[in-house]
Amino acid sequence: MHVTITAVGPDNRGLADPIVHYVTDAGANIHEIQMYDHDAEQLFAMLLRVEWPETAGAVSTLREAMRDIGERKGLSIRTWARDERKDLPRIALCTTYRPEPARAVLRDIRDGRLKAQCAVMIGNRNACRGLAEDFGVPFHNIGKGGDPDYGEMTRLFDEYQVDYMVLARYMRVLPPRICWEFAGGRIINLHHGLLPSFPGFRPYQDAYVRHMLTYGATVHFIIPELDAGDQIIHQGTFNVFPGTPLEEITRIGETDNEPNVLSEGLRRVIDREVELHFHRIIKNSRK
Repeated sequence: MHVTITAVGPDNRGLADPIVHYVTDAGANIHEIQMYDHDAEQLFAMLLRVEWPETAGAVSTLREAMRDIGERKGLSIRTWARDERKDLPRIALCTTYRPEPARAVLRDIRDGRLKAQCAVMIGNRNACRGLAEDFGVPFHNIGKGGDPDYGEMTRLFDEYQVDYMVLARYMRVLPPRICWEFAGGRIINLHHGLLPSFPGFRPYQDAYVRHMLTYGATVHFIIPELDAGDQIIHQGTFNVFPGTPLEEITRIGETDNEPNVLSEGLRRVIDREVELHFHRIIKNSRK
C-alpha cells in the first residue's frame, strides 16, 4: 500500500534516522524522500513516500510506530494512506468570502460527478456558513476578525480524518508548517489567475493593466513556496473583447470560470489521474 509520512518539528540532529530505519527494516520500498531545514523558524520537515508491504502488518501498525518515534523525538508525524479506508476520500473545503467554488464542489459531490465526500467546511470568515448548512456539512470558523487560528485548522483536519484539503478561494497564505504537515499532494488550491504569469492576490487587476484579453484560474497542489508553477493540476480560461470593464471580467471569472476550474482540477486528483512527485505533477501510474 502506498503510504505518505510527514514529520515536522524543532530542528535537531538525528531526526530522520529512526523513521527511515523503521520503514526499511520492515521491508518497505522508498519511492521519495525529502528533508528540509527552515532556518528562519528553526523547523525540520520531512516527507517520505513508501510502498508498505502487507507482510509488515496494517498501516495502523506503522502509524503507531511513527507516533512513538514522534513522541521520543519531539516531532509531529502523520501517516496517511488513501487506500487504507474503503469509503470515498474525505475532503475539507476551506473558504473566506466567495461561495461559488465551494458550491460547485458540493454540487458535483451531490450529483455524483465527484467521487468524494465533504467531511467539513472551514472558514476564517462566516460568509460560507449558510452554504455548509444548505448541504448538511459541519462548518467551523477558525478566524478572529479574519485572522485564522492555524492550530485549530490542523486539529480539525485530523479530527475529521481528511484526505485532501481544498482551498476554495481561501484568501490566506498557509504557514510552511501546515504545508509540510500535509505535504505530498494533499493540499489543493484554487488561484484566481493564470500561473505562473499572474500570482499574488490581485491577478484580475494585474492582467487588466497589461491589457490582457484572456483571463483564467489555476488549480495546483500547495507546497511552501507561494503559487509555485510546477504543481499545476488544471487551468481554465475565458476571452473578453477589448474594452470589457474589469468589473465584468471579474464577475465572469468569479461566478463561472473559477468554480468550473476547481471542480475539474479536484476531479483529476480524486480520480487519481495525477499525483505530486518531488514537487512536480506526474501522471499517476498507479491508477
